[in-house]
Order: sequence, then structure tokens, then C-alpha cells
Amino acid sequence: MKEMEYMSVKEAAEKWKVSERRVHQYCKEERIPGLQRFGNSWAIPEDALKPLNPRKKKKDNKKELQIKKAERKNRIGAVIAAAGKFNEDEGISPFMKLGSISLIRRIVLIFRQAQVDPIVVITGYQSFELEHHLASYGVIFIHNENYEDSDKFTSLKLGLDFLKDKCDKVFFSSLGIPMVMPETLRKMAMTDNMITVPSFQQKSGHPLLLDSRIIPSLVEYQGTDGMQGAMNEAGWEKEFLHVDDEGVLLSVENISRLEDSLAEYNEHLLHPYVNIGIEKEQVFFDARAKLLLFLIQEFHSVQSACKQMAISKGKAWDMITKMEEELGVTIVQRQQGGSRERKTSLTAEGKLFLDFFQKYEESVKMFAVQKFEESYSEFKKRANME
Repeated sequence: MKEMEYMSVKEAAEKWKVSERRVHQYCKEERIPGLQRFGNSWAIPEDALKPLNPRKKKKDNKKELQIKKAERKNRIGAVIAAAGKFNEDEGISPFMKLGSISLIRRIVLIFRQAQVDPIVVITGYQSFELEHHLASYGVIFIHNENYEDSDKFTSLKLGLDFLKDKCDKVFFSSLGIPMVMPETLRKMAMTDNMITVPSFQQKSGHPLLLDSRIIPSLVEYQGTDGMQGAMNEAGWEKEFLHVDDEGVLLSVENISRLEDSLAEYNEHLLHPYVNIGIEKEQVFFDARAKLLLFLIQEFHSVQSACKQMAISKGKAWDMITKMEEELGVTIVQRQQGGSRERKTSLTAEGKLFLDFFQKYEESVKMFAVQKFEESYSEFKKRANME
């Protein structure tokens, strides 16, 4: 492990282009992480960043809030309730195969294709197995500790509470309706209703789409009538959107009907798969690394981020160390006096890099979808498939 190198107050003043007096002030106020004192002298870590001006930081914080608010606008998230118990006689297993993949993976992939992110999966029964099953799918796990004594709406509230200030709208899905077309989700996302319900041939279906403005009232509901009771108490009316998609009605309870529709449905699932990473000699940043930084930014804790991703702290810190080595900047900054197990946050460079990658990833995926649709349409014409 490389030994920490230090610089003097004079060297720091030259590097940061400030007076030595200002650097001494930084030291006295303990505003430099990793600072060491030897008698009357200060030893400053060589890679330490110049502390921000507190007044400028207030302005930056205000600007950051405005940026986050703008980014949240039109961001669509999803909550998938998968906490319930199941066996051969009752309940729905998330591992049950529909076609070549499980119910839970199919639902996650449908949301992914519709550009829904973040996706929260509520776990309970067999949570370890479920987290392992979805480990590479880039979802966020929230465990319902009381899954044995609670209903589906309780799981929903856990997910909604997490997403309420991160998304403009949130889909709610259970395992029971696993075959909605991505185009249906995109069509629903374009509506401006508080509660949007898809309908096929005048029959209401799933999933529901909730505007984030009604989430607080749903989360606060303490009645016994579930989602319907919460919506009634809040006074929000459901708006129905007609869609040409029988999948909004097809239930796992009628598995034979689902399987009969699978071939036609899978044709609509055809889409480009783009897995974006950044590498030098090997990949050091990808979708999982992005999710890790996103969760650290949200929870100010590596430990909490690991819990939501179902990975070990050792694995997380290995990922962070690799990022920092390859980028040459500090990505995650522990607070003064902290440790790996205590409060952490992203550095200014970490936030900038996360923002860069998210925008880059989104633009690449949008371009890939556009080119795929153009090229595949041309292929179908030439192959006389249309």
C-alpha cells in the first residue's frame, strides 16, 4: 500500500494559489481531511483538495438543489413488490419461469427497456436468494422486515418512501402481471395524471403509475384498506388510459394464457442491449459502480449503499479504490474523524463524474435505440417481414 505523502503550508498555498495565512486558517478550522499536526507545524496530505469557501458552498448547494430538482423532473422510477411468502399451494414465486427467464427478471427487463430507473425491489421471504438472483440487474433492494405480518401495500410504501424525492413518477408492480409491453409503460409515462391506470377493452389493469406529489399522502395512510383506501382518503381520482396491450390484464393465475401469448409478446420485447463501461486495462466503472455512487450520495454511507445493493463492504471499497486509482482523483470522501464504517460522501469530483457518466450513458442508450429501430425496420422490409 502506498505511503501517505504530505506537503507543508507553504507548498499548499502555492498549489492552491492562496496565501499561507489562508492555509493556516484552513488548518485551524480542521477543514482539510487527513490533516496532521506536529508541534507548531501542519502536515497536509499531498492529494488534499482546497477547502471550499463556505459562502460559495451555500450558493453551490442551492444550485445543486436546483439541478437535482430539474433532473428529477420526468424521471420515472418503479417499485416491484416481491416480499410475500410462496410455496406450491399459495403465493407467487419470483423465480417461476415464464418462457426462458423468471417472472422477476422479466419485469425488471421490461422496465429497463422502457427507460425506467431507478428500480426498487422489495424483498422479504427468501430475500438472500432473490438478491443473488438479481445481483447483476442494477436494482435497489429494500427489505421488508415484517413481510410475514404485512400486506403488499406495506411493501409498496417502503419503496415509495425511498423514491418520493428522486422521481417525478413511480410505477407500482407486483409479480402477478408480468407481461406488459414496454411501449405501454412509455405511453403511460407521457400522461400528466396523478394516478394513471392502463385499461384494455374497458377493463382496468396494471401497473399503476403514481405522480410523486401524491406519494406523501399514500405513505402516511394507516388504514386497513390498502392502496384503494389510501387513494380514497387522499381524494385522488384514477385516470384510465386505453392501451392496445392485453398484457395489462394477463395474470400469473392464468399461466396457460400467458404462455400462449408469449411468442407474440416477445416480438415486442426485441431491443438493443447496451452495457456501458469505462476501462483502461480493465473495466473500472459500469452500471453497478454508478449505482454504488448514487446510493452513497443518497445515504452518505457506504454500509447502507451495500445493503441496498446486496454486496459486501469489502467489494464496495475495492470498486471505489479502483475508480480512484484509474481516474486519479478522490471519489469518496470520509468526513473528518470518520472511518470506512462511518459517514461518507462523494467529493466534488465524485459528483461531477457521476453526473458525467449518467448523462453519457443516457445519450448513448438513446442513440442506440434510435439506430436499432431504424436498422431493424430496414431489415424487416428487406426480409418481407412487414
